[in-house]
Amino acid sequence: MKSTLSVLSIFLGLFLIHNPTLAQETEPEIDVEESAEVFLEEYSDAFQESFFEALKQKGIENYDKAINLLLECKRLDSGNRVVDHELAKVYLEDKQYPLAEDYALTALNSEPENRWYLDTLVEIAQKQGSSLDELSSKVPYANSKLKENLALIYYKRANYNDALKVLKQIKESSFSEELSSKINDSIEKLETKSKSVSFSATVNNNGTNDAEQYKMRIKGLLSTNSLPLLLQLSNEALETYPSQPYFYYANGYALNRNAKHREAVEVLETSLDYLVGDISLANKIYKELSDAYNALNNSVKANMYLRKIKPGF
Repeated sequence: MKSTLSVLSIFLGLFLIHNPTLAQETEPEIDVEESAEVFLEEYSDAFQESFFEALKQKGIENYDKAINLLLECKRLDSGNRVVDHELAKVYLEDKQYPLAEDYALTALNSEPENRWYLDTLVEIAQKQGSSLDELSSKVPYANSKLKENLALIYYKRANYNDALKVLKQIKESSFSEELSSKINDSIEKLETKSKSVSFSATVNNNGTNDAEQYKMRIKGLLSTNSLPLLLQLSNEALETYPSQPYFYYANGYALNRNAKHREAVEVLETSLDYLVGDISLANKIYKELSDAYNALNNSVKANMYLRKIKPGF
């Protein structure tokens, strides 16, 4: 079977994901076409054809066909963890989260130190409104390299508190010191940005009440997508003003972006109890609820809220 350079590159990329140490050590000197061709020699034409066609079908969002082709690859090579990982990613795209989780766990348990496998599992957990903590009994959570990878994944996803929590469980090293420094710098920058927004709101809104001050600060955080601070400030606002629908919306927005969809639904639906006459805000709430229910694979509720959105507002 003739393979183009682009197809070979895709397969080699997957091979390097399967072997991250090799990727780090040899990537600058790799001849992509030659290396991929050598690697492909280990696989039958039937496996290659099914695998590459699966990638193609996944790319055009024909998930059912991609899944069937990957299952054929599993039949031909049941122990291939690259295939397990690809199945996990396709099931994730297709919102079949329990199946995605099963294949991601299989891949990760086979290679606990593979960061890409772990990243996929983290995303699957978040899409279900949970975290890796809830799956700790199913993965080799005591593996120190796995924890390093997890802290790095949380950092790159801007989940700074979760990253610091994981780092506290790791033996101190140059890695943990460097990552802790980066996380604290990121948190400091967010706090500085928040104070700037807060100061601007105070200066420009003398004489306004505290609820309006909160609203101005929250709008600033929404505009900069500063999720950790948005979650913190909206919680604070709700403690003082528990009947303000805008604060529930902001809180639900932040929860949705942190993949805490079940919590987001509860908060956003509570906001509707206090909402009167504000069609623009209602549309925003309905949109967030639709997104949250889609992430929870509840298309009936997602479409119900989508239909409630009124155009022109």
